[in-house]
Amino acid sequence: MKSKFIISIIVISVVISFLMLQIFLIQIPKNDLETSNELSKTKLDMPSLFDVYGFGENYEIKDGKKVWNEPKFELNPENGAIYQELYYDSKDNTVIIYPTFTATAYGEPGFYSFFRGDCDEKCLTVELDSEPYLDFVASGNGYQVLKLLGYPIITDIDVDKNPEILEKYDKIILLHNEYVTKEEFDAITSHPNVIYLYPNALYAEVESDYSDNTITLIRGHNFPESDIFNGFDWKFDNSIFEYDIDCKDMQFERVKNGWMLNCYPEKPIHQSKILLEMIKNF
Repeated sequence: MKSKFIISIIVISVVISFLMLQIFLIQIPKNDLETSNELSKTKLDMPSLFDVYGFGENYEIKDGKKVWNEPKFELNPENGAIYQELYYDSKDNTVIIYPTFTATAYGEPGFYSFFRGDCDEKCLTVELDSEPYLDFVASGNGYQVLKLLGYPIITDIDVDKNPEILEKYDKIILLHNEYVTKEEFDAITSHPNVIYLYPNALYAEVESDYSDNTITLIRGHNFPESDIFNGFDWKFDNSIFEYDIDCKDMQFERVKNGWMLNCYPEKPIHQSKILLEMIKNF
């Protein structure tokens, strides 16, 4: 009898505690979390066609200045007329391929741990991360800007699993798709109209294993031999331009199945109306 009484008291206490918690939560303004997030949001003062924000403490100090990692972009209401000119027209039948494999390859520990000598070949097989990264190596600025302008986006995974998907589109836009599978490489290079927006695309071959959710470096980037550079021996490799991040002499060059930009456009992609017009009008 005594034990039943104790159990009843415990149950009643738990119920009362739960009800008190609900009352407390109801009294908290709904937007408290949003307000907290907004307080960690810093609008960046930089030339751009978009509003650019840094979040939290995600920055580094370089030369005494904050350099924000993974800035996020939003439409600037004052530039509505510009966006109307740049916005994707579905009649153009274009698609962007987000570089999922490349974003994964740059994770730590991963391929670059091996390249630096910090890890053996076990680091050449890494778990595939399908979430989009917004950092420099994953062409995060280009991905965000073109998405804001309405461009349809697929990923390396989509193309690898179904290479024929590219046949549905009249124009393909690559970002920094440095690491691709042989199936994806063949599908891209056989398409008649590709915009190679970032240098160093199609540089190294990886193999996907969706049962284990991994990718493995097969060839390229000085592997498995030090004298192997482009893993596909691709004659149109333009990796020599990937370190030109200022793009002061920015121009597209004609190749067999499309156009290649001669610099790494993370900065001009959100600043240059001319560049965005060229991407749309090719």
